[in-house]
Amino acid sequence: MTKTLHHRACHLCEAICGLTLETTLQDDASTLITSIKGDAQDTFSRGHICPKAVALQDIQNDPDRLRQPMQRIGNDWQPIEWQTAFELIAERLAGIQERHGQNAVAVYQGNPSVHNYGLMTHSNYFLGLLKTRNRYSATSVDQLPHHLTSHLMYGHGLLLPIADIDHTDFMLILGGNPLASNGSIMTVPDVEKRLKAIQARGGKVVVVDPRRSETAAIADQHLFIRPGGDAAFLFGVLHTLFAEGLTRESHLAVDGMEDVRAAISEMNADAMSPRCGVPAEQIRQLARDFAAAKSGVCYGRMGISTQAFGTLCHWLVQLINLVTGNLDREGGALCTEPALDLVASTSGGSFNRWQSRVSQLPEYGGELPVSALAEEMLTPGEGQIKALITVAGNPVLSTPNGRQLDTALEGLEFMVSVDLYINETTRHADLILPSTSALENDHYDTTFNMFAVRNVTRFNRAILAKPEGALHDWEIFVGLAQAFALKTGRELKPTMPPAQMVDRGLRAGLYGDASPFKLSLETLAKYPHGLDLGPLKPNLAARLKTINQRVQAAPPLILADLARFAGVPAPDADGLMLIGRRHVRSNNSWMHNYHRLVKGKPRHQLLMHPDDLLSRGLMDGQRVRVSSRVGAIEVEVMSSADMMRGVVSLPHGWGHGRPGVKMGTAAAQPGESANDLTDERALDGISGNAVLNGVPVTVAAA
Repeated sequence: MTKTLHHRACHLCEAICGLTLETTLQDDASTLITSIKGDAQDTFSRGHICPKAVALQDIQNDPDRLRQPMQRIGNDWQPIEWQTAFELIAERLAGIQERHGQNAVAVYQGNPSVHNYGLMTHSNYFLGLLKTRNRYSATSVDQLPHHLTSHLMYGHGLLLPIADIDHTDFMLILGGNPLASNGSIMTVPDVEKRLKAIQARGGKVVVVDPRRSETAAIADQHLFIRPGGDAAFLFGVLHTLFAEGLTRESHLAVDGMEDVRAAISEMNADAMSPRCGVPAEQIRQLARDFAAAKSGVCYGRMGISTQAFGTLCHWLVQLINLVTGNLDREGGALCTEPALDLVASTSGGSFNRWQSRVSQLPEYGGELPVSALAEEMLTPGEGQIKALITVAGNPVLSTPNGRQLDTALEGLEFMVSVDLYINETTRHADLILPSTSALENDHYDTTFNMFAVRNVTRFNRAILAKPEGALHDWEIFVGLAQAFALKTGRELKPTMPPAQMVDRGLRAGLYGDASPFKLSLETLAKYPHGLDLGPLKPNLAARLKTINQRVQAAPPLILADLARFAGVPAPDADGLMLIGRRHVRSNNSWMHNYHRLVKGKPRHQLLMHPDDLLSRGLMDGQRVRVSSRVGAIEVEVMSSADMMRGVVSLPHGWGHGRPGVKMGTAAAQPGESANDLTDERALDGISGNAVLNGVPVTVAAA
């Protein structure tokens, strides 16, 4: 038996930690993974590893993972040859578009799409041929307000300023729990040590959250906030900065700041406190502390995106960094300068070029808000969705009102999924096309290097051989495109493998042929532990994509939303509001099928403050019924003083008890889906992003 060491990045979450894997060549010529550890020599993650990385072995060996195309015949699944599947899919989709129009075919792309470079480079090679306006993705149940805010203020939806965590003296975190997420739209491996380093150098970490999260537990200060109240809190902070003269000049050219001052003139801390549940004096003191720090950064993540004023929240985060002089400044918020720069090579985005048929929700970047997907299937008439393609996604568990989507999927004429599993969504498909596994693939982080807290790069070759008869994800899309083009007569342009695309991008980029780095795939092969390209530096002024090359502080679309904010009544003091939560062992629903990630005590209970239990005559560990406008679930409740009174928490991604799911480990701990309670009608009024936090619910004995 021969042992070999390999180095690569873990691609299961945004932290892209470096790994050292040991494989053993067996006497029968098969290769086993015998060890997965953190790579102590990795230039970025410095040996850090979380439990998910070790599960790469479980993914590789999972008996439930599909390894060949499958066709559903009634309630049974049967293998089908690749070319036969491609031709059948092309025939069915072309026929549906011919009878019902191009928009009768819809597309949903899940979160893992941005973790797999073959999907990033080649999914649109096929999906673009469909020419449908019914494109959806996980973006609109996650970070859409992030992108829209940057599109409006900076001219490009990927110009996302990142917290300079390694140099800041004050980090204010809202709606984020990086100890569980390993950072999110902030690629930051080993985040706990980095947060503690802020404190060690005399700085401060403050977390604002309705739950005392893992990150809040190590912070210098934690403030409970009413779900959905973050915009009010941020208005109070920004107003205080203006009113008390705590602002600093920025080196950036800015338009509209006086309009901002005028627009928020009535939104002082006293007025905002009842809306957010944070005492006015705490809001003011936080503003003073933030402004007094040598450097500071306000970081807002998913919790402030997935609420009714998500875009307002992200606009206010950007303004707080801007007016304190911390935008585009060391120790503040800085844009990464990646080796493969999508800002330089893509358009800045688009907004509201068209709307969804039923609810008139706005397009962003060629996609519609996914909350509209089910109604577009269920509502008869011209343009009704008749067929769906899902790519690496499970929207039944990850988008609002999952039961409604379940019903909608049952009524489709045709459905195809590019996926590794028969899950809660793909069980409805007519065909499932599985790609090779992660370790059988090359990998380059086209997306997460853009959000990294240092400029880093690495390219990983596959560790395991591609199995006979298997296809990589990009090869699946090439096969689909060729079959569809042949069937429809649509033009198909030449393409190349993803690695070749990356090589060209690296050579043309900031660190490419014209630089001392001379980056290429050949160069990166010399750096198995990754290549550090240096700390983040100010660069936003030169990279602005707005028409006049100035920051737009007061986009009219955002200012117009202030009237909606002002018209919302104060929340019901006696009601309960549901929020989500995340665990370091759980990223997406598909990661519940690995024993080492779900073993131990169950983590899918409803968390509830002891006083809220007592007032409803409930007990810790009891089975309770949780109800919202759209449905009800039964789940075990757990008493937790870490919850704010009036707030309950249920993690996302569970709900594996639906019939027909072929994921044995997940089914043994099914839990309940939080998205059987979330409301597809509750949206951020500007972007159309789903509201997953602050959902009104009732809780009673089951």
